[in-house]
Amino acid sequence: MKKRKTLKKRIAIFASGSGSNAQKLMEYFKDHPDAEIALVLTNNPDAFVIQRADNFEIPSHVFDRQEFYQSDDVVDLLKTLNIDLIVLAGFLWLIPQELIAAYPGRIVNIHPAILPKFGGKGMYGDHVHKAVLNAKETEGGITIHYVNEHYDEGEFIYQAKYRIDKGDNLEMLKFKGQQLEHLHYPRIVESIVKKIKK
Repeated sequence: MKKRKTLKKRIAIFASGSGSNAQKLMEYFKDHPDAEIALVLTNNPDAFVIQRADNFEIPSHVFDRQEFYQSDDVVDLLKTLNIDLIVLAGFLWLIPQELIAAYPGRIVNIHPAILPKFGGKGMYGDHVHKAVLNAKETEGGITIHYVNEHYDEGEFIYQAKYRIDKGDNLEMLKFKGQQLEHLHYPRIVESIVKKIKK
C-alpha cells in the first residue's frame, strides 16, 4: 500500500529589516520534506526581506500598526493560510495578545544575547551588542525562545555562546552572533515543527 503523503507544516516568518535569518530559514526549508515557509510578513514596506521572499517565490504581506494591533486581519490571514508556526526573525514590534492566544506555544523568536541579560524593550540588534561591550562581558551569544506578551521573557528553547576576545568591536560581535544564529535557528525551528501535530 502506498503511504499517504502528509501535508507539510506551514511556517510564517515575521521580519522588520534585511532578513538574513529569514533567508537562512528559506534556504533550509526550500525542499524540506515536512515543512515549508508559506508566508513572510513585515511592518516595513521597504524591508529587504520582501525581496528575499520574492526570490524564493514566497508571498509576503505588509501591515501597519492599525492592522496589527486594532484588527484581526493578521490572525485571520495566518488562519486562512493554515499557518502552523510563527517564527520571528528580526521583528521589532511586541506581539499582540490576540496573536499569542491564537498561536499558544507556536511563536518563536531569536535574541542576540544570552537572556535574561540584555533583553527587554529597545534591546535589539546593535543596541544589544553595544550593551554587551559596555558591560565588558567575556561571552556573548544567542537565545531562541517562545514568545509571550512581554519582550524576551518567553520560555527558553536553546542558547549558544561565543567568546568575546580582547579588542572585539561591535562588528565582530555582530559577526560572531550571526554565525550562531544562522547555524542554529533553522535547526531548532525544524525540531519545533516536528513536534506540531497537524
